[in-house]
Amino acid sequence: MFKQMINVIERRGANPKNTMADLSFGPHRASCALGAGGLTAHKTEGDRKTPIGEFELRRLWMRQDRVRAPEMAFPIAFPIHYISPKSGWCDAPESRFYNRPIERPFAASHERLWRRDGLYDVFFELGYNDVNPIAGEGSAIFLHLQKNNFNPTLGCVAVSWRSMAFLLRHARPGCRVDIARNA
Repeated sequence: MFKQMINVIERRGANPKNTMADLSFGPHRASCALGAGGLTAHKTEGDRKTPIGEFELRRLWMRQDRVRAPEMAFPIAFPIHYISPKSGWCDAPESRFYNRPIERPFAASHERLWRRDGLYDVFFELGYNDVNPIAGEGSAIFLHLQKNNFNPTLGCVAVSWRSMAFLLRHARPGCRVDIARNA
């Protein structure tokens, strides 16, 4: 069976905290942003680094008030999980809900998914530290939309709307993202 792979390769540069990468998926080639701390093989919560490795696209999340999936000109292979103003993601290592979606209000530290800047209007949850989350090894690693001309992220991979549309059209369940250093 054919295994789909989205390749994300950091760009070469003198800066050890390189925050830009090249994304390739089939014929699609584009720029993407990485974490402000660059890449790491040893992710920790709050380090602002993007983890190196191969991660499955787990779930697709969308803001229904900004993106209307049924009106897109193509079918989407992933089930859609809609976010609301109450949607959040737990990033508190001490919580039993660590690296899980939560409903706000929520007492422990968490990230809001309902944002004004459009970053999470549509995003893929990556299969990073999610099956049996290890406290402190990083949470909320997404493939989401970029902002402000590819500003660095807090550890995610950020793409343009053009790239996201290509991924939505062509990615299938089981598709993986390979995040790597430029050899």
